[in-house]
Amino acid sequence: MADLSVESTAREQAAAVRARGISARELLDLHLARIAERNPELNAIVSLDEERARAGARAADDALASGAEVGPLHGLPFAFKDTHAVAGWRTTYGSPLFASHVPDADELIVERVRAAGVVVVGKTNVPEFAAGSHTFNTVFGTTLNPVDPSRSAGGSSGGAACALASGMVPLADGSDMGGSLRNPASFCGVVGLRPSLGRVPEWPLYNQWETTSVGGPMARNVGDLALLLSVLAGPDPRAPQALGDPGSVFAPPLSGSLSGLRVALSVDLGGAFEVDDEVAAVVSGSAAVLSGAGASVSGAHPDLAEADDTFRTLRAWHFQAKLGRMLAEHPDAFKPSLAENIRAGESLTGADVARAYTQRTALSERMRQFFTSYDVLVLPVSQVPPFPADQEFPTAINGRPMATYLDWMRSAYFITVTGCPAVSVPAGRTRDGLPVGIQVVAPHGAERRLLEVAAAFEEAVGPLG
Repeated sequence: MADLSVESTAREQAAAVRARGISARELLDLHLARIAERNPELNAIVSLDEERARAGARAADDALASGAEVGPLHGLPFAFKDTHAVAGWRTTYGSPLFASHVPDADELIVERVRAAGVVVVGKTNVPEFAAGSHTFNTVFGTTLNPVDPSRSAGGSSGGAACALASGMVPLADGSDMGGSLRNPASFCGVVGLRPSLGRVPEWPLYNQWETTSVGGPMARNVGDLALLLSVLAGPDPRAPQALGDPGSVFAPPLSGSLSGLRVALSVDLGGAFEVDDEVAAVVSGSAAVLSGAGASVSGAHPDLAEADDTFRTLRAWHFQAKLGRMLAEHPDAFKPSLAENIRAGESLTGADVARAYTQRTALSERMRQFFTSYDVLVLPVSQVPPFPADQEFPTAINGRPMATYLDWMRSAYFITVTGCPAVSVPAGRTRDGLPVGIQVVAPHGAERRLLEVAAAFEEAVGPLG
């Protein structure tokens, strides 16, 4: 136990529990101490229940002592994103309408992580109904950036990224529609993966055929990310679009090289969006890291001209279908930006939705063709570094006004509507020391290769402090 801390990798912590080098109770105590130290300021973990967590740790130790077969995450403290239903645990979705809501069943992602042996400690904070890439709500308040608490931790998996980066938990789950796994990972200096459509099945859903939001893993390093993906991935009969590969194909160790890798790198996809100068510098600087490790880097990008209309149409349609009736019944219970987005879906016609899906099909095909010439695409995760936490969203980039709370997230949500997997990997810092990640995108279904590339980049770029 002497060499183990909350900063140790999730793989090291899980191996130590299995080898009896540390008990689940001792490991929990380490993390509860860190939570007590950092969470009052950062507000990453909500609905904390130490008594129930201690009971879970005792059960984990008893299972190991009995000789029972244990899962790959056995004994690891874990806090689920507060949009994921956890049986018997307060789950608010960041909404005052659900402030006292306690589900009676686990959703599929929670089932899988619990079956892998985690010790549940609580939930991680989210924006209201996971809308927007800044984590604040009227139930729990704002989650702050662990590197600079005056700044945003991102969102919607902002509580998860903050808890990871500050050592409160060794792994975290999340979900991603317009960047909710990638953006907070970039803001907090951790790793977040938006998997391919169907890679991480979800159930129950109001619409199993809705394909903009996916669940996925977050971690402090790529090897730990692969560990959690191996638990989350794999088919399930309740999820008809699930891909067939078993989760085990993504398990560490990862062995990758950048030698000979064909990289297309673009700061702004040919002027498709504004990018903060310091973010642009980090993304451009990653070219030297990649080429220095043997990759062939070209300035190239796919044509994603229809991505903006496609995403905004499908997002509004999805929000109206899911939340429209609730907004009509409780018009004052939603933050204005979310209410506006829901109402935007009311005027959509069948032709609008059909156009969006036709465009999405074209975008997917264009990406498939693009990846016959390149192995990965590298671009910014977020167009800005972490912004002040008292702002709902950045109102300008390089002096150029941002009209809506979505404008500064194009670099993430343009990739969403391609259906391709994308990982945020720490790549540098601003002059003020704020984390900046790069987004690495691979062909649909190529998560194993993407993880190997990300791990090789992580090794090449080295510690960022």
